[in-house]
Amino acid sequence: MYRFIVLSCMAVTATLSACSTTRQAAPDTSIKTSSVIAPEERKLAYAGDDATPRVAGPHHLAGRILEVSSLADLKLQDKEVILSFDDGPIPGRTDKVLAILDQFGVKGAFMMVGEMAERHPALARKVAQDGNTIGSHTYDHANLSSLSFDAAMAEVIKGELAVTKATGTDVSFSFFRFPYLAESHRLRATIAMRDMVVMDVDIDSKDYFTATRVSAMQRTMNLLHKRGRGIILMHDIHKRTATMLPTLLSRLEAEGYKVVTLKFKKTEVPNTVVASADLVTIR
Repeated sequence: MYRFIVLSCMAVTATLSACSTTRQAAPDTSIKTSSVIAPEERKLAYAGDDATPRVAGPHHLAGRILEVSSLADLKLQDKEVILSFDDGPIPGRTDKVLAILDQFGVKGAFMMVGEMAERHPALARKVAQDGNTIGSHTYDHANLSSLSFDAAMAEVIKGELAVTKATGTDVSFSFFRFPYLAESHRLRATIAMRDMVVMDVDIDSKDYFTATRVSAMQRTMNLLHKRGRGIILMHDIHKRTATMLPTLLSRLEAEGYKVVTLKFKKTEVPNTVVASADLVTIR
């Protein structure tokens, strides 16, 4: 009987050991951003459309610098895109997006939420110092269409001030995007009158959906193929965005697209207008 008990214990131990070994031997399918940022001076290698880029080399994805002072100036040519990122900054996500953009030699347009910029000012400053376009996205991502006009504008201005303070970049004359793209004609007109360019969206990656990085990337490319150009909306607060970005940029480059860098050009008041105002003041 004692021998039977001993043999039974040994069998159970062996079974548990086998299960443990199986779990440990299972492949790790999680994608880490560090695994898709390639060493310098190496060429990109793929095993297929669903594969993660393993190594990378010199890139030719960067396009022209487009200076705009109004929405009318924001005109893209065929095969030109603007990479825009909303809702950040957030550590562990935004910094990875920055590293990938730097690897490919391109810049993005970061529409920052004021509250997030306040919480992470060092990261917000890094986004600006890296040469990216800075814009505001309200203070706490409120749906402005659900607020009164005065409350909505207070939210816009509070966001501007917070992003300006955190980044050291004055965004009171810069770019703005409506949270949820929820706007009104009055709000849009008022913001435009404040010398701000409202950033629209041509291609929504929907990277906030629960889906794989490959499906988010393919959705983006499919929409881009239909339009041929446009402003791409992504969110630097999602892990999925950082993991899909190298593959997306590689596809853009392979298909001959160029990433445009946005710069805000402040409108200068003509001397004749200033002289007229001075004359009125004197009278």
